Amino acid sequence: MVLNKIEHLLEKYENGETTLQEEQQLQTYFSQDKIEPHLEVYRPLFAYFKANQNETFNKDIALKTNKKPIYAWLSVAAIAVLMLGFYFKSTQNLSQTHDDLGTIQDPQLAYEEVVRSLELISKSLNKGASTMGYLESYNKGMATVGYINELEHSSNIIFTTKK
Repeated sequence: MVLNKIEHLLEKYENGETTLQEEQQLQTYFSQDKIEPHLEVYRPLFAYFKANQNETFNKDIALKTNKKPIYAWLSVAAIAVLMLGFYFKSTQNLSQTHDDLGTIQDPQLAYEEVVRSLELISKSLNKGASTMGYLESYNKGMATVGYINELEHSSNIIFTTKK
């Protein structure tokens, strides 16, 4: 009867379902001299628990203080400076946009600015068009390859009909 109870308690212990009183019963059983042979494997486990039950830790533990590094406050200050800078810059731009819309009042000056802008665009487009000249030589080369393919095709027809 006691053996069945111990085996049942061991099964509960392995499943993690025992109470502290049941674990105490197991410890007292395994601290005896007379144990069933098939339960001998559990003796070192419970002997270890009993031996370590009285162990204490006597060393002092050094606790770290909660000193906040100065970098945390520097980052907060940097964010505040950036926000103030953006705020003052945006209010300055708002006051300028009401007065100056970026238009040129003098028609001659406006014409010269447009001509200068269009010349800049034209130069960029001409650079791109000058590099397209290589494509013409590529097309000529491909046409020559086409002629070679026709010649090869013709020679294949001639040589295959003689067989």
